[in-house]
Amino acid sequence: MDLPLRAGDRPRATATLPHSQLDQQPASTRDLDSVLAEAATWPHVTIQPSRIAVEGSRALVLTEDADTGPTEAFMIGREFCHGHAGGDSSLHAALPPHLATAAQQAGWGEPHYLVHTGQAPPSLTMLYAPRDEAEREVILRLVRVSYEFALGVAGRATADAGLP
Repeated sequence: MDLPLRAGDRPRATATLPHSQLDQQPASTRDLDSVLAEAATWPHVTIQPSRIAVEGSRALVLTEDADTGPTEAFMIGREFCHGHAGGDSSLHAALPPHLATAAQQAGWGEPHYLVHTGQAPPSLTMLYAPRDEAEREVILRLVRVSYEFALGVAGRATADAGLP
């Protein structure tokens, strides 16, 4: 199965730090909370305060005993994904570059604005806030690929997730 197209127009986002989604936010953080909670059950994953996102943002971090993938699979240290705080339910995730492109083309996200300046690798992607259960499932699949990219097994993740 291919990555489905996200319905509707893309949300607006900032072109400054913090890189944030400005509209199309869900009424609650339920779906974001659910994605992060499920990811925290995966082997070698903990939730910690993000070291680079706005205060209150929650990061998915690989534990020290986990093998790791390439440097571009992480934002800082072992942080491979974080969910934003402060009314912004979007996430940043490091994705294999071909999947980052596919997710962007299907409308699920956009490159971090620092990618355009060469200050961040092409893997760093903003994933738009899930607005309903169906979107939550797609975002969770993309976060799973980010996790497996961080572990160095991204090829298996994209096949298992049914993504290109």
